[in-house]
Parts: sequence; structure tokens; C-alpha cells
Amino acid sequence: MVDETAAAIEGLYRERYIRFRNGVAPVAGSYEAARDAVQEGFARALRASGQYSGRGSLEGWVWRIVLRTALEQRLPGEESPLDAVDPVFVEPERDSALTAAVRALPPRRRLIVFLHYFADLSYESIAEALEIEAGTVAATLRQARQALAATLDKEGVRS
Repeated sequence: MVDETAAAIEGLYRERYIRFRNGVAPVAGSYEAARDAVQEGFARALRASGQYSGRGSLEGWVWRIVLRTALEQRLPGEESPLDAVDPVFVEPERDSALTAAVRALPPRRRLIVFLHYFADLSYESIAEALEIEAGTVAATLRQARQALAATLDKEGVRS
């Protein structure tokens, strides 16, 4: 089982590295820091592959490890829960109103938005990575979309 899990982790790295890097960059603070966090996170996942229980998706389990690695690298010596992460845009977005609206979201909503829309994670994968229920992810994304729509409507961006 450990060899199969390790092989699956390696396959996940080859197939989804860009998604991991893009999804972790807002937590890590830059693409370079994200690259380092993803590589270290996958190395940790490989070393801990025997601890993967098979419950839930392997991808969600690896995401949790990679996100925690990024958080540790960004805030060394501090212990912070994943939902307390304050993700930021790594590069300025073309739409400054949208950037400002996303920045106005509470950190947990912003993290879930980044994981869903930038890393292309499913509700289930986000739930596993953040150790919350998929229904909580769905509700959080709904609240985020409503807040973004309200902000953009108020700014006259949406009509």
C-alpha cells in the first residue's frame, strides 16, 4: 500500500504541479515561495505516505500537507490554523475592482475562493484540505460570490 500511495503522490505531483503552485502562491506570498512549499510539501507527503489512511482523497490529504508547509514557511515558528491564513494576490489582477472586492473578503472566504478558482479544486478537495465539511465550502463560496457581486454592483462594475 505504501508503494502504491507513494507512486500516486508522485503522479499527482507530475499531473497537478501547476495547480498546486497557483493555489499555494496566495498563501506563500509569491510563486517562488509556492514552488518551494509545493516541493517540500510533496516530499513530506512521500515520507508520510504510510500514514495516509485511504479515507478521503489522496489529493485532499496532500493539499493539507502542502498548505501547512506554505504556512510554516511564511510564518516560521507560528502555529496557525489553515482557515486563519490571510491569502493575497501574488500578481496584480487586470481588474482592480475585482482585486479590491476579493481582498475585502474575510481570510477564510478568500482562501476558499483562491483554492476553488485559482487551483481548480472541487468542494470535496477543499473540504479535505481544510478539514471542514463540503457543505461549509459550498456555503462559504456562495457567501463570497454574494459579497463580491454586492461590492462590484456598488462600484458600478456589474450591471
